[in-house]
Amino acid sequence: MDCYLGIDFGTSGARAIVIDAETHVCAQVSQRFTDSQTQDQATTWRSLLFTLIQQLPERVRGRLRAIAINGTSSTVLLCDSAGQPLTAPLLYNDAIGAAELATLQELFATQPDAPCQSNVCNATSSLVKLLWWQRQPVYAQAKYFLHQADWLAFLLHGQLGISDYHNSLKLGYDVHRLTYPDWLMALDVSSLLPHVLPPGTPVGTIQPMIAADLGLPTDCQICTGTTDSIAAFLASGATQSGQAVTSLGSTLVLKLLSHTAIENATYGIYSHRLGDRWLVGGASNTGGAVLQQFFTPLELATLSQQIPVDQPSPLDYYPLLQPGERFPINDPNLSPRLEPQPRDRVAFLHGLLESIGRIEAQGYHLLHTLGATPLTQVYTAGGGANNPTWTVIRQRLLGVPVVSSLQTEAAYGTALLARKTQIHSSQ
Repeated sequence: MDCYLGIDFGTSGARAIVIDAETHVCAQVSQRFTDSQTQDQATTWRSLLFTLIQQLPERVRGRLRAIAINGTSSTVLLCDSAGQPLTAPLLYNDAIGAAELATLQELFATQPDAPCQSNVCNATSSLVKLLWWQRQPVYAQAKYFLHQADWLAFLLHGQLGISDYHNSLKLGYDVHRLTYPDWLMALDVSSLLPHVLPPGTPVGTIQPMIAADLGLPTDCQICTGTTDSIAAFLASGATQSGQAVTSLGSTLVLKLLSHTAIENATYGIYSHRLGDRWLVGGASNTGGAVLQQFFTPLELATLSQQIPVDQPSPLDYYPLLQPGERFPINDPNLSPRLEPQPRDRVAFLHGLLESIGRIEAQGYHLLHTLGATPLTQVYTAGGGANNPTWTVIRQRLLGVPVVSSLQTEAAYGTALLARKTQIHSSQ
């Protein structure tokens, strides 16, 4: 049976998952970055890419029909004409180019209606990093500006200057009109911008020498990729408008599949394109990191079992580690509200879980108020998905079914992108 490979390059390592035509997992391998490997990221990524594929069972490698790769959003490389990195990559959270925000703000002051402003006006956006590189001596040798997923796919198919519209959102690509906006094309960096295709689009077959080295079919297609967060959404099982994924990790991240796009810089809301629909997102600073400040993992598990889930908590908190919130409340000075703290540890945890649940519900309500499709179901990812008590509380507050994501690995969602080649070929 034909197989499809998805590879996830995250912040701490990489994972490869192979699925068959029926979306069943055939094989998976993973590897974490070591401290020494993080010193030369591009070389590490290249080595890890080939190592992961080689670690897959030979019988699986021989049946691979397509490969797709996801990377961390706004992790980028400046490359020469041969695709070799000219300097170390700038990672997703690198704000080295923050001063370039002033350049963009001056530009948008003269063009207040220019599209895609909210996507790039961030100290860590792809475009800000490109503008910073433009001022460095090494820029004179640059021919291509690529995202992590773009460059890794190039190593397999050999074609430079190709990206997808998920990774390119924070580069300023207009996902509504499916083109670069005029203001961006007028900048001196426009010659380095990649050609943008829909995620999961076959770019070309694997290079013959690479296929021979890795034991892959010579007609295996290499597809455009996506970002790690979008891949995690694809893995969840959410496919219908109104379905959403809440990531209950260190912070609280909401992603809602909607018929309409929402852009609101005030609340940090923007929309990724998913075919003819939109993935509307917002992120709060509340979440599991606050819980871990007061409870050990064992305490969270044992105390949660003692919470009366059918009884609302009278405690009204806004759990934050430090002042500042953007979504669903925009207040950079919003103070954490964690008082009163009852002596009863069960009651305290109950109040925290319920308060975070209320913030989640407020977030989805805000998205709907701004025009997104009404919420119908929530899939849960992250560590909080393993707390059944919290799930019951959140379901009561949200008023819709709440279930765990079908798959939690971003590599699985990326494998689904690769599997789109089967759908294309059968049409």
